Formats: sequence, C-alpha cells, structure tokens
Amino acid sequence: MEEQALKPGDRDYVGALAAGLDVLQAFDADHPRMTLSEVAAKANIDRARARRFLLTLHALGFVRREGRQFELTPRVLQLGYAYLASNRYHAVVQQHLQGITRDLGESSSLAVLDGDEVVYMLRSSARHRLMAITLSVGTRLPAAYTSMGRVLLAQLPDAELSACLQRIKPQAFAPNVLQDVDSLRQAIMRAREQQYAIVDQELDSGLRSVAVPLFAGHGELLGAINISTNAMRVDLTTLKEYYLPRLQQAADSIRNLTQ
Repeated sequence: MEEQALKPGDRDYVGALAAGLDVLQAFDADHPRMTLSEVAAKANIDRARARRFLLTLHALGFVRREGRQFELTPRVLQLGYAYLASNRYHAVVQQHLQGITRDLGESSSLAVLDGDEVVYMLRSSARHRLMAITLSVGTRLPAAYTSMGRVLLAQLPDAELSACLQRIKPQAFAPNVLQDVDSLRQAIMRAREQQYAIVDQELDSGLRSVAVPLFAGHGELLGAINISTNAMRVDLTTLKEYYLPRLQQAADSIRNLTQ
C-alpha cells in the first residue's frame, strides 16, 4: 500500500522545495514571460521569496532573465523527460495512436489523471486543428469536461470521485457543457458502466471526442486514449459505431503487447 502523502506542516515536508516548484509551474502558455511581481502573485508567495527562487533557478539554468522579465529555458524539459523515458509502454502506445491517425485522419492522444485535470502524455496530431488552444504533450485540461477525463474519473473509488466533484466549479466552456455536478456525476457513471465516454462540444464548440481507459496486460491503468474530431465532419453515429470500435481495438492490442 502506498504511504500516505505528507502535508504542509509535517516535519519532513520541505516547504521551500514546494514553493520553488510552484514558481516553475507559474509559467504556462498564457504566462510565458513574467515580472518578479507577477510570478509572486501567481505562485502566491511574497516578492522576496519569489526573487530568491527565481535567482536560484536562473543560476541553475532553468530560468532566463531579460531585464525585468523572466521565462523558462529548455532545460526545464529535463524534468519531464525522465518520466517519459522511464515509461516502457509509451513507444507501443505512440505507435497505435499514429495508426489511428493514419487510418482515420483524426488526432489521437494518451492522457493521465493528475488531480482534477488530465495531462496529455502522447499525441498523434491530424493536420486539421480542432481547438482554439494548441494541444501537445504537457497540455492540461479539466478532467470532468473531457472524454479521457471522464473515463479516468470513472476508475476512481467512489470517495475520491465524490471529493473531486465537490471541488469542481461548473464553467460555461461551450453551449453543450454540463452545468451542474449531478449531471457530471451521471456522465461519469455512464463511462464507468460502458467503459467509454463521448463528449460532444462541451469543452469547445465543434469538438467531439470519444475515449476509453487503457490498461496494461497485468491490469495497471496506463491512462486513457481518445479520438478527437470536428462535429461538422463526423456525426455521433459514426463516432460511436466506427471510431469507438477502432479505439477499443487499439486499447486491446496495447493490452496484449504489455503483459
């Protein structure tokens, strides 16, 4: 059984390390360059601490400084590369995602659950763009409003799922979005029963996707894989009767190859 995680205030909890990581994570697609004051506000720490962390990260080569502006350097990628390189299943999964894109002409991805969000770990992109934002490895999206997120939330024990749903603040992403927690719970329960989820223009207008959970041969949950498409090109019947079986076939093949 996994040891219970430390909490802030515990003797072995290193607050400075946690705050330093918060500073790194303050930078994102919407905030690629920030001043000291902006970093402090986004990381929720005072300016003096933010300055020490930024100067240390600069000395270590993780942050670049130009005048009053700070930004991340490519060295930050080393932190994530170790995880990707150590996952022996990713090459197999990537091959099948690319096969889906080749066969259907649609984008296909692998994501994992991290708190209340899904994180894209692998992606095979089609030529056409589906969302206003660019999806790539490392992209984070709210789990409750994505097909991959719903099949992953469906794997959680009831207590964890309830806690997650209590934290959700419904947002009006697109016209079809489920606006209340009860509707989200019902959608996740359907995903648990069916072992797949379809999300139709809830996160972004025109975006339609289907996802299934992905397991290794010995039963380990590797994440979820999906196919995403444009609602103008692919109707729900095609998504369910043609795309879903292709996705399930890929999941079965990956499971057989990862015994």
